[in-house]
Amino acid sequence: MPLPRLLILIVGITLVLGLMLWFIDALRWFYLQISYTSPLLGTVVLLLIVALLGVLLAGVIYYAWMFQGGKTSKSGSQRVVKVPTEKKEAAAETLKAVRQQMDKIQDRVAREALLERSRQIESSLQGRNVRVVVFGTGSSGKTSVINGLLGQMVGQVQPTIGTTQEGQTYHLPLRGLNREILITDTPGILEIGEEGSDRAQIARQLATQADLLLFVVDNDLRQSEYEPLQALAQIGKRSLLVFNKTDLYTDEDQERILSRLRQRVQRLMSSSDVLAIAANPQAAVLPSGDLVVPDPVILPLIRRLAAVLRAEGEDLVADNILMQASALGDDARRILDTQRKRQADKTVEQFQWIGAGAIAVTPLPVVDLLATAAVNAQMVIELGRIYGCELNMERGRELALSLAKTLTSLGIVEGALKLVTTALQLNVATFIIGKAIQGVTAAYLTRIAGKSFIEYFRQDQDWGDGGITEVVQRQFKLNKRDEFVKAFIQDAIDRVVHPLTQATSEPSEENDSTALSSSWTPPISSLKVPEPLPPNLTQQDDWSEDLDPERDDW
Repeated sequence: MPLPRLLILIVGITLVLGLMLWFIDALRWFYLQISYTSPLLGTVVLLLIVALLGVLLAGVIYYAWMFQGGKTSKSGSQRVVKVPTEKKEAAAETLKAVRQQMDKIQDRVAREALLERSRQIESSLQGRNVRVVVFGTGSSGKTSVINGLLGQMVGQVQPTIGTTQEGQTYHLPLRGLNREILITDTPGILEIGEEGSDRAQIARQLATQADLLLFVVDNDLRQSEYEPLQALAQIGKRSLLVFNKTDLYTDEDQERILSRLRQRVQRLMSSSDVLAIAANPQAAVLPSGDLVVPDPVILPLIRRLAAVLRAEGEDLVADNILMQASALGDDARRILDTQRKRQADKTVEQFQWIGAGAIAVTPLPVVDLLATAAVNAQMVIELGRIYGCELNMERGRELALSLAKTLTSLGIVEGALKLVTTALQLNVATFIIGKAIQGVTAAYLTRIAGKSFIEYFRQDQDWGDGGITEVVQRQFKLNKRDEFVKAFIQDAIDRVVHPLTQATSEPSEENDSTALSSSWTPPISSLKVPEPLPPNLTQQDDWSEDLDPERDDW
């Protein structure tokens, strides 16, 4: 605190304390003077003075609280004004994150489409118009509503369904709003035929881009109309429900339909957002034979639209920008996840046959997960790299061992062995069936492990609520379906059984190893491992400290 202000504060406090002491002393002297002649009168006067002081103190506290409340209200209004700014900042951060994801998308067409959408949203951040979209069933009077709002004929008004083929946008003048209002007419929904379905898709897309939605109906709300209105409300769209063509109903029927509409949408909007209008009343025939065209009843909609846009316009724009940015981020993540899933599935398929080849060439007496542990560790590293998680060999080895223990403890190894044995015996009747069983079973287990790790990395290195056990069990269940097993066994016969048959059919014993090696060259060499495995991870002995086949849990 600056020295002058500190000195003023000290002087002020001293003065206040001095006045308080003087006042107490004066009050004491006054009381003594009165009580000298009449003690009762002195006591009454003293109580009155104390009460008066209490009232004065309460008044000071009350007005101080009111002043503070006014400041709070003022700051609260400042926060309301700041809300759109905060949402725009959040949208800008979302766009920044989306563009980082775009760099990883390999599909050039999808990447360019996302980039164009991001440019449009970015331009909206700099300042944009308020977009009002008129949405509803075919021939419910959407174009008539726009004509009534604009006060002039700007579009065709015909009873034929499908008049509006695509979105048409007009400028809507409204005083008291800094932004220009753009009102868009959309094709009708729920139209019959392929063309009607295409127009409905255009309408829904335009509706999702709206800052404010006018949902037009000409009768009670049907289930087929309620569902899109509810879906738009669930994604945060502010809507007004407009009951049009009220000139076709009696006053009693109008009130009944309006009451039902408000009851049906009470969870989606307030009753004041449900309005009754007649945008383009039909001409009436008088007894004399003359035609009389009633004036449009559009004023209730104009008043409510103006009130909503003036009170919520800035916030509606900010909400929509943030929603569009979030939707863009979701689309980018879906595209990137699909791309990663495709790459990860290909990696799992490669490593499952590499593991099968390793066991089939040098078979063990029993199916042992240790023989493919190093292959699985490298697979884990490659899957992590696809999902942006850089792992070293030690971490990959730990994850592979953890999943291997889970496979064994759940009895999946035994189940896989039985499944493969049965399937191969039904398809192959040769003396090399033992070797084939070991290799194919190793491939099957590697596949389950790989699919489990894909789910692990997709959840940002988290197994989820059910843990690793639930993930592994789910993958085993998915990979034991008959249609998959048939395709898998057929592929295994081509990759494992046939090469083994060719290798053992060579007459010369000295050429056995050469023939076996050459017979496995096509399937293994075509499955490239991005990085060679370290030498210390290719020997089973290096894993014996972590996994002992004779332990109880194995």
